Amino acid sequence: MYLNNQPYLHTKNDRMNCSVHSDYHQMSEFAANEILSVLAANPKATLCLATGDTPLLTYQLLVEKIIRQKIKISQIHFVGLDEWVGVPHTNPGSCHYFLHKNIFTPLNVNLKNIHLFDALSANLADECKKMNELIDRLQGIDLMLVGIGRNGHIGFNEPGDAENNFAHISQLDPLTIEVGQKYFTETIHLQKGLTLGLAHFYAARKVMMMANGIKKKEIVKKTLEYPISTQVPATLIRKHQNAILIIDKDASGQE
Repeated sequence: MYLNNQPYLHTKNDRMNCSVHSDYHQMSEFAANEILSVLAANPKATLCLATGDTPLLTYQLLVEKIIRQKIKISQIHFVGLDEWVGVPHTNPGSCHYFLHKNIFTPLNVNLKNIHLFDALSANLADECKKMNELIDRLQGIDLMLVGIGRNGHIGFNEPGDAENNFAHISQLDPLTIEVGQKYFTETIHLQKGLTLGLAHFYAARKVMMMANGIKKKEIVKKTLEYPISTQVPATLIRKHQNAILIIDKDASGQE
């Protein structure tokens, strides 16, 4: 693992690297450049990008760089990581709204290259099946960027969820429901989510996991030090063949 490109922490059985940065802006700049390196290596890449406060600046910087450098993304496909069941895509708290506002619209991404869950579908199981089949047709995910929930969830893969799940309907953890309210301007009933599964997480050719701020210090510590288990899903990153944990100094717990 690395701190500003210097050795930070290493556990011999772990496969993951960790990149710790002095502040949120530096970690976001690093993450944006990591995404650009994937696009440079594969102009037909499939990206799965999380939503939320942590990756927001990464996406803003990424959009600026793509526009400024005139990078062609016409063959890039975007796959949604998750979505709140029952929340319309027009709701500013939805993952759909976030991705369109911060990535797809400013980059003028072709709608045929955008693949998101329909949270209002009358058949949620079929929605998951279609997402699984789509990812198979795209020959897998080249880069998956995820955050870390305060309970360690990855997407809506909550503590205790099966490692062999592909896209599925998730019963949201009470902490996820509580924290999720911050994305909405009014109280909204959250109970379930649609999410790619941990099997997709393992199969992604590259995984970037991000966390920032003092509120994430405890879960980052667990991610790095707890036994690898679905009880803290974020620990599973340490089993991935090509993964990097990107955090700021506050989340690292360093003085």
